[in-house]
Amino acid sequence: MRFTLFSLGALLFAAVQARSVIYADEWHPTHPKTMARRGAIDHVIVAFAMANNTATFQPKVPITDLRSEFPNAKIMIAVGGWGDTIGFSQAAKSNAGIQKLAADIKTMIDNNKVDGVDIDWEYPGGNGADYKETPNSAKTDEVAAFPKVLAAIRKAIGPEKLLSIAVPGKKVDMIAYTEETGPKIWPSVDYINLMAYDLMNRRDTKTAHHTSVQGAKEVVKNYLAIGAPPSKMNLGFAFYAKYFQVASSGASSSALGVPIVQAEDPITGKDTLTSGAWTFEPAHMNTVSSSQFTFSYDGTCGPSNGTKCSSGCCSNAGYCGVSPEHCGGGCWHAFGTGCTDPDVAGSWQLAAANGVADTVAGGQYYLDRANGLFWTWDTPAFITQKFEQIVRKYKLGGAMAWSLGEDSADWSHIKKISEELNRGPGSGSGSGYDVCDDDYDGEDAGYDDGACGCVDGVSGC
Repeated sequence: MRFTLFSLGALLFAAVQARSVIYADEWHPTHPKTMARRGAIDHVIVAFAMANNTATFQPKVPITDLRSEFPNAKIMIAVGGWGDTIGFSQAAKSNAGIQKLAADIKTMIDNNKVDGVDIDWEYPGGNGADYKETPNSAKTDEVAAFPKVLAAIRKAIGPEKLLSIAVPGKKVDMIAYTEETGPKIWPSVDYINLMAYDLMNRRDTKTAHHTSVQGAKEVVKNYLAIGAPPSKMNLGFAFYAKYFQVASSGASSSALGVPIVQAEDPITGKDTLTSGAWTFEPAHMNTVSSSQFTFSYDGTCGPSNGTKCSSGCCSNAGYCGVSPEHCGGGCWHAFGTGCTDPDVAGSWQLAAANGVADTVAGGQYYLDRANGLFWTWDTPAFITQKFEQIVRKYKLGGAMAWSLGEDSADWSHIKKISEELNRGPGSGSGSGYDVCDDDYDGEDAGYDDGACGCVDGVSGC
């Protein structure tokens, strides 16, 4: 029996429970009420503290409440998030700024008595929400500064506290993640949270999956290629569907590769409100009739509030008004008058009932030709495939999801992730580590995939 270090690593990993990391954000505050529904969650990341005001951050949900809900979980705080780049960019300009940010993060951790911090800088080096206002050419110094920021944070918080990073899924956004910077980044962090979703976003021009099995696999391989340790990686899952208005669908027999209406202003970079995310919350998943609701007296509306607007539009966020933001971008057609966009809520009911499973790419989609909307999302069945074909295959450390309250209709995605984590490595049809798989580029990842040892319980030999 030939026994290699690679095979030994697979066996050792099989004895370790994989991680289940989930973000808990303030915009979707519903949490599972029972331990059974919380499943295997063992890390909760509170989102978000502002990067330029970190030291004084106090979460809206008290940390003591989260510890009561998740008594066996590590509680962390995320700093940054989409659109919050200025604090990071300013800090990265000088060593003094880096040291202050690190010290402020330590203060935040100490004040809130949490177990660590997640750095969600989207993205060092450019391509963030402000990329039209501040071009990437003005952010080149951030690439070299990013590892220094992480090293300073690690030194400030010490080895006993957790440090994770949320990293981009699209290769074009991996500006600060290269063969040169990777080896300087990985030693500072405990976890690498792979945002293997939003792989189609408003900067794209044609319909595609936003979080398919194939797409997620490419994300993992891109990070393995620059030396990211698999054991530190958590594969990201999205608890929402995405929709895009299509420019025309009548001439196309396929739902994929169809041109979309311009979803981002080419000058300002702002959202044109022709695309969006649709979370798996009760208000989005359950069919409702506005006839059962009364008129609003406080300006709130929609299925979550139980009221409709006497005049004007009911925005996706649940407020009455007449602005473009109220009347577009997922406006609730049944709860007001004047919506200018397609009926997103009604279209989703069609998509959920008639979605098509792409068994090649591994993603769910639907093209609503009547309303001119394309939908793309993940399902429990494809979550299983991601564990079989990615998490177990590449020996990843666990799973990450955005976000907790967005799965509150039935908690089915959390349940499926927990089931897969509890099954462990090497269980189930098609699962396990195929150390001789040609699809696994061991050379890029620093492994010798030609040295295939045969050990009982390890497949592929």
